[in-house]
Amino acid sequence: MNIKLLCIGKTDNRNLEELISIYTKRLKFYVNFEIEIIPDLKKTKNLSEEQQKEKEGELILNKLQQQDELILLDENGKELSSVKFADYLQKKMNSGIKTLVFVIGGPYGFSPQVYAAARGKISLSKMTFSHQMIRLFMTEQVYRAFTILRNEPYHHR
Repeated sequence: MNIKLLCIGKTDNRNLEELISIYTKRLKFYVNFEIEIIPDLKKTKNLSEEQQKEKEGELILNKLQQQDELILLDENGKELSSVKFADYLQKKMNSGIKTLVFVIGGPYGFSPQVYAAARGKISLSKMTFSHQMIRLFMTEQVYRAFTILRNEPYHHR
């Protein structure tokens, strides 16, 4: 199985980029993992929140292949412990999915079309974090999940 983290906008914090890179490199030992960046929309001052979500939604949906399974990182999604998330990934791998795509949306969330295309929603916390930090948290959690599945000492139970 391949795992893709699809994100709107680049990360402008070098420290976060470095940490994300560390976990991305570690993940190569477990799974094909990639982060794909969709550039920020230009000239958004004249767009309503709904118009911005629609345009971002089109860009997200255009990045998907027909066989991809889309999971949204959404504040209203299901919260999972790290162990439960590892179990979740194992079930996805066992189901024969070719590519699991997690998406971090823009500042206003997702369009109705993206919600309709999604096969699930996960929340990393009830708290709100910057989209840049969510990239780090999600990359680390995917790494942690694989170490849990392999009974490696990274995660302490």
